[in-house]
Amino acid sequence: MSSDEIQVKKDMDNMYRWTRHIYDLTRKYYLLGRDELIKHLDIKDGENICEVGCGTARNLIKIASKYPNANYYGLDASDEMLKTAHINLGNAGAIDKIMLKQAYSQSFKPDELFNLSKPLDKIVFSYALSIIPPWKESIDHALELMPSGGEIHIVDFSSQDDLPKPFSKFVFWWLKMFHVYYKPEIMEYLISLESSGKGSLDVTYMYKKYAYRAVFRKN
Repeated sequence: MSSDEIQVKKDMDNMYRWTRHIYDLTRKYYLLGRDELIKHLDIKDGENICEVGCGTARNLIKIASKYPNANYYGLDASDEMLKTAHINLGNAGAIDKIMLKQAYSQSFKPDELFNLSKPLDKIVFSYALSIIPPWKESIDHALELMPSGGEIHIVDFSSQDDLPKPFSKFVFWWLKMFHVYYKPEIMEYLISLESSGKGSLDVTYMYKKYAYRAVFRKN
């Protein structure tokens, strides 16, 4: 574990030590588009699906319920957040369906972490890249892990250009308090990956550009 990863874990544990208890209750009002992402995953039987920055496992539980015949894995930098995630798995009867581990988006090794014998087919980033400092490295790592045809599914904050300026200004100010930032460079990088022949990109903007849903399919 690098010094940067140790610091990230410390920061995440400090931030979520108490807020994890009300995370799902409060986040549902502004982490919009997560269910749209789940709806469009189109998971096939037997596929390996991993959510990076799985948090409370809210998404994974919903995904496993909608697509019950695949294999599910999640990782998060925060052990504190994973405490709540494991409680939620127990409450949902999903402990045997979803495996969770503490790890880092830019360096995790699925074969070692989850004892996998075949690669991940889909990797999900749900409002994760906007809080992950090494977001570029995380995208690159996800692509390296998947075979041709593998997909990265992303939902995150967009420019909010079509919303009233006072509203978007307040949202971005509020997010900054939690070390979350709108990063236009993420979309720019995804476009550059497509231009360089690494894969194909499909983007849908939602709620007047409050958020976007992106799918990058590896060539």
